[in-house]
Amino acid sequence: MYVSAWPGLTLRDVFPSRAAACLPYPLSAERRTSFCVARSGIYHLFRALRLKPQDVVLVPDYYSGNEVAAIRAAGVTVTFYPVLRTLEPDLESLVRLVKRLSPRAIYVIHYLGWPQPLKEIQSLCRAAGSILIEDCALSMLSETEERPLGTFGDYSVFCLYKTLPVPNGGLLVQNNEALPELAGLKLNPYPPLAAASRTAALALESLRSRSSLLGKALSGAKDAAGRILRAASGRHIPVGDMVAETGWNSANVNIAMSAISASVMGGLDYAGIRQRRRRNFSLLRERLRGRVALLREDLPEGVCPLFFPILVQHKHAAAQSFWRKGIGAVEFWSDPQDNSRIGADARYLRRHVLELPIHQTVTESQVEYIADQVLSLNPEPAQC
Repeated sequence: MYVSAWPGLTLRDVFPSRAAACLPYPLSAERRTSFCVARSGIYHLFRALRLKPQDVVLVPDYYSGNEVAAIRAAGVTVTFYPVLRTLEPDLESLVRLVKRLSPRAIYVIHYLGWPQPLKEIQSLCRAAGSILIEDCALSMLSETEERPLGTFGDYSVFCLYKTLPVPNGGLLVQNNEALPELAGLKLNPYPPLAAASRTAALALESLRSRSSLLGKALSGAKDAAGRILRAASGRHIPVGDMVAETGWNSANVNIAMSAISASVMGGLDYAGIRQRRRRNFSLLRERLRGRVALLREDLPEGVCPLFFPILVQHKHAAAQSFWRKGIGAVEFWSDPQDNSRIGADARYLRRHVLELPIHQTVTESQVEYIADQVLSLNPEPAQC
C-alpha cells in the first residue's frame, strides 16, 4: 500500500462537474494577492510595510526557515519568542519581550491546524501598537471562535498546496489597511510547462495511492517526464517536495500562482475536505492513543488538521522506516543553522515531531494501514 504525504490530484479535481458552492476564506477575501508560494507574499508584505531596519518583528522560534528568510530579505530585524511543546507561545516570555522591545509587528504561526491564543496576542498588539500577522500556511480551513484563522490579524498568509491538491499557490490577505505597494504589484505568470509538470506529479501520486503497483511502475516515467517538461520550460520553480520545503530563492518572489491552481480551487468540496481530515485524524487517534507518544490528541471544533503528529526519538530514521512501508511521513522541521537563538522546547519539537498523512484523499483502509505500521514499527518515543 502507498499513502502519499500530500493530497493527490484526480480528474474530478481538474475537471469538476460543478463550481464550489461557496469559496472559503481566504479564497473569498476581498483584498488578496496570489503568489506561486506563500514566502513570496511574506516578502512583499514586509517590503510594503516599509519597516525600518531597527524595527523589531517578534517571530516564534519554531519556524520553517523560509518565512524568516523572507522577512530578513525585506530588510527587517527578527527577534524570536519561545514556543512551548504544546505548540503555543510562552506568553509570559512574549509579554516581557513586547514590553522591552515595543515590536512593530508580532508574527504568529498556527501549527498543523491548531490556533494560537489569539485573544491574548491581539491584546498585546493593541497595547503595544503592533501589527498582527497570522501565518496560516499549515492551517488553511481551520477556525476558532467561529471565525477562520487568518481573519484575526491585520494581515495573513496561506500556503494553498499544503492543504489542497494544487501544484502551487500562496495567498497574502490584507484584512484591514490596504497597502498601496501591493495594489500596484506586477507579477510574472507561472511558466505553464512547469505547472504541467507539477500537476502531472500530483496526478501520479493520486494514482499511486489507489494502485501502488501501477503507480510504482509509472514513477520512473513521472520523473523522466518532469525533467523533460522542466527543460522545455527553461525554468524550474521549486514549490515544496514530499519531505520538506525547498528553501528561499529571491529570484522567484515576483511569480504569480499558476492558472491550473486557480482552476482546481474553483471546484473543490471544502466542507468535505475539512470533514475527511477530521475523520482521519480521529480514526488514527483512536488506534494509537495510549500506545504511541502523541504531540496533540485534542481536536477542537473548527480545527482542520494538516497531519497527525507523533513524537519519536530518532525522527529521520523513523521517517525512513515509514517511507519503506509506503507511508509519506513528513519531517517538519529540522534544526536551523543558528540553533543558539531558539529555546529548549523548540529544539525538542524540531528533533522529535514526525507527521503522518491524514489528508482528504487518505481512505479509511489507508488509515488502518498507517496505524498497523506504526504499531508494528513501534518507533522509540522521544525522551524529555
